[in-house]
Amino acid sequence: MMISEDDYEEEEETPMLQLSPLNLTDVTVERELLPRVSGMNDHENTVRTGTIWSAIAHIITAVIGSGVLSLAWSVSQLGWIGGPVVLFFFAMVTYVSSSLLSDCYRSPDPVTGTRNRTFADAVRVILGEKQALLCSLLQFLNFYGTGVAYVVTTSTCMSAIQRSNCYHNQGHEASCEYEGNLYMFLFGVVQVVMSQIPDFHSMMWVSVVAAIMSFCYSSIGFGLGVSKVIENGKIEGSIYGASAASAPVKLWLTFQALGDVAFSYPYSIVFLEIQDTLKPTPPENKVMRKASVIAILVTTVFYLGCGCFGYAAFGDNTPGNLLTGFGFYEPYWLIDFANACIILHLIGGYQPVYAYAERWLTGKFPDSILLKTSHGLKLPFLPDFEMNLFRLCFRTLYVASTTAIAMMFPYFNEILGLLGALNLWPLAIYFPVEMYIVQTKVQTWSRKWLVLQIFSSFLMVVSAVALIGSVAGLIEAKIS
Repeated sequence: MMISEDDYEEEEETPMLQLSPLNLTDVTVERELLPRVSGMNDHENTVRTGTIWSAIAHIITAVIGSGVLSLAWSVSQLGWIGGPVVLFFFAMVTYVSSSLLSDCYRSPDPVTGTRNRTFADAVRVILGEKQALLCSLLQFLNFYGTGVAYVVTTSTCMSAIQRSNCYHNQGHEASCEYEGNLYMFLFGVVQVVMSQIPDFHSMMWVSVVAAIMSFCYSSIGFGLGVSKVIENGKIEGSIYGASAASAPVKLWLTFQALGDVAFSYPYSIVFLEIQDTLKPTPPENKVMRKASVIAILVTTVFYLGCGCFGYAAFGDNTPGNLLTGFGFYEPYWLIDFANACIILHLIGGYQPVYAYAERWLTGKFPDSILLKTSHGLKLPFLPDFEMNLFRLCFRTLYVASTTAIAMMFPYFNEILGLLGALNLWPLAIYFPVEMYIVQTKVQTWSRKWLVLQIFSSFLMVVSAVALIGSVAGLIEAKIS
């Protein structure tokens, strides 16, 4: 499949089909850093300079993000046995998924075939146009849900900064509650303005800042958990996890915790883009498998630290968000700094489907004056830029809709669990398994085929129960 250089240049500004769910980790950061690191284009004389170490760095950057803040709560619901086991389980699932995908980078031969630069391209080439359409729809839902989660998380962090200062000044027993809708509205306004800045999300400094912020607040959460355990002088929690009002409630919370952990791990949608940065020798699929092992081990150690130390510090009272639930009160300035890092990360990382939708519509309606006509706009103290009426309306409505839904469902853990469940089986398991079967011509009813189908079916059940638990949590939170 031949793609022109102009098409690729447009693709760099169109990260919709390359998002990692996931993880609210920064997928956007990963997508935007890659072209500059690899210097790639769409011709066979492309210069790719990536190594196993650059691939490891990209994977860790893509995986670790704001999802880490919910892991302590997830471990508290699963208990001292279930929590670590589930973290290890999803680490293994992520490795298997990435191993299958590594052989789908080239088609039809995994070593000498034509490159598939993105997840969506691989689905289209290997499974066909209908499957690619389904994949695009699921990615759209993932992006849209991620936008909602960004709005919720940002407003929660803004409120947390106010509460932290309030508790510091008035004492830990003071009534320090603040309305989050105002902050959601302000975040929406900021995103509407930023969405009209040409190529804002392609600016290198946005990616770098977002990545630094991600590691800052994750490390602070880890460190505060360790210090709290030392301060307490004991390890809280039990093998059964946090108690619940009833057995059904405990079951829903356990299922939701699975969704939260699932949200934190997979990076399948950016996997092939990372692989596309590697040198052709040694074979990219072998290098990516090694890089995945190392990166997932590092990530799992980090996740175990954040999740287990958070639970050890607070036991049944573990907050849903380690940095905004106020298990920690002091040092208040460090709590403020961590939440400010989250805000900066999410402001720079809010990456909806603007360019993808606009490009798709342009392809469907190539003669549309509304889509093609732009007007020069001059503003004082700012560079001139082109304003397109459709872009203004569409992007504003997109941001407004994610903000409105966030205001209706401002529930951090439930939304993360829902996104994790929606992403886990369809995008991280089903497509990689099916592509691998077709790509490597696995014989139907052979031992390998049966193992892959059992693996996929089991994860489908896990994804389904996580979805049920998260939806039940959303309903319960909304009613209460």
